[in-house]
Amino acid sequence: MFGAIDWLVLAAYWCLSIFIGLWAARSNRSFKDYMIGGGTMPWIPIGISLIATSVSATTLLGAPADVFGADMALIMTNVGSFLSILVVGWLFIPRLRKSGIQSAYELLEKSFSRAVRRVAAAFYAMHLVLRTGILLFAPSLVLAPILEIPVWAAILISSVAAIIYTWHGGFKAVVWTDVMQFLVFFGGGIVALFILVKGIGGFGELSVLASETGKSNWFNVSLDPSNARTLLSAGIAYAVLEIAIRGCDQQFVQRYLSCKDVKAANRSNILSMVLGLVVSLLFYWIGAALFVYYKVKNTTLPDNLGVNDVFPYFIVNGLPAGLTGLLVAAIYAAAMSSISSAIHALGNTTEKDILCKSAGQESMLRTKLWIVFWGVCGTLAAFVAASQAGSLLKNALFFTGLFTGPLLALFLLSFFAPYLRSFSVLIGVACGMLSLLLFNGIPFIPQYTAPLNGVFSWPWNPLISCTASMWIALCIDFAVPRKKVDTVV
Repeated sequence: MFGAIDWLVLAAYWCLSIFIGLWAARSNRSFKDYMIGGGTMPWIPIGISLIATSVSATTLLGAPADVFGADMALIMTNVGSFLSILVVGWLFIPRLRKSGIQSAYELLEKSFSRAVRRVAAAFYAMHLVLRTGILLFAPSLVLAPILEIPVWAAILISSVAAIIYTWHGGFKAVVWTDVMQFLVFFGGGIVALFILVKGIGGFGELSVLASETGKSNWFNVSLDPSNARTLLSAGIAYAVLEIAIRGCDQQFVQRYLSCKDVKAANRSNILSMVLGLVVSLLFYWIGAALFVYYKVKNTTLPDNLGVNDVFPYFIVNGLPAGLTGLLVAAIYAAAMSSISSAIHALGNTTEKDILCKSAGQESMLRTKLWIVFWGVCGTLAAFVAASQAGSLLKNALFFTGLFTGPLLALFLLSFFAPYLRSFSVLIGVACGMLSLLLFNGIPFIPQYTAPLNGVFSWPWNPLISCTASMWIALCIDFAVPRKKVDTVV
């Protein structure tokens, strides 16, 4: 159980996070400093920050839960990550860097109109606040039983901590705390795997038993699009989601703009992909080890535990004093790195893209207030996420993919069809989002049944909505005649 040493470890982590936030805030002299670190950040911490932002507590808890309940097939999403690095590095980063923008969706106003920019920012805000809710809910699964408080109270503890240091320190605080938090949750994962492997009897024994029980299965070449656990779905189709995130997400664009040039931005993106693969391997093997430890080696496991609760149960009951605190700090670190990046990006998006305010000291003050606002909204979304059943990882990816397809369509149209009229683009995007209702149910509305439900699995959502958005926008613009402009001779 959680003892005095564990509390000291967790308290040390909290104090270090606050110290880094205060330290980083000293050099915030302008809005540019507060939002993108002045545009001179080193690429290595930016690369670490990118993966710390992506790898949330849903990965640390959700990936082991997914393997415990099934297998390692979703590790094939790293194929999509590799493909996205190629596309984003060639197509997105150079254009974003050379456009002179300070926010991702500013580019859409240059291509189309301010209305398109605001709609894109609103889509982004909706998808990110839903994802933030899940990122807050995940660590509460660990904090609630340890602190012996309700899940909603654990959610509040996490959200308040993230809001405070993000509000105070700005982008530099987010990046440098991300670096520290990555080291904490990666180190915590290594410790957890080491303890599990020792309890099983060595990695060789784990590997054999995981293979015999099917937990180490990771490659599936089936062409069935309804199966999410195949190379076609989790690898190729998922690449569209990764391109949308890495190319259109304000959290990523902020970091590209914070680097000194295109080469540095690309290096940070590549580093994040490599670290992402290493983290995936680590936590997927933790899931396999948990299954072998509890199901094969006949270690006592309560019958009423769901797959999402197994890893937290091990953290609380299977680790010696001090290491429990380290693992809790690791989960907390992963959650905080993602939450802080999300609400910081939302604050910038609201100020720059929805309100379209110019940079200045007043703008920085308003952005801080928006950070608090979005932190509260994310907390409310976490209460809703707590009522949802199913895999944390799948739910997180569903909500991430809900709006990213239309966002990607907007950027691709701005690159290759900037001549389109704004109304054509907006109608296309709206229809693209509606197209998902043909194939997918909605987690928040279980009564709704899609007419083509089951034809495509969740990794296809961004590809479907992106394709539909672009084709409908192009068709509408072609079908609706343009007004003739009178000329004076």
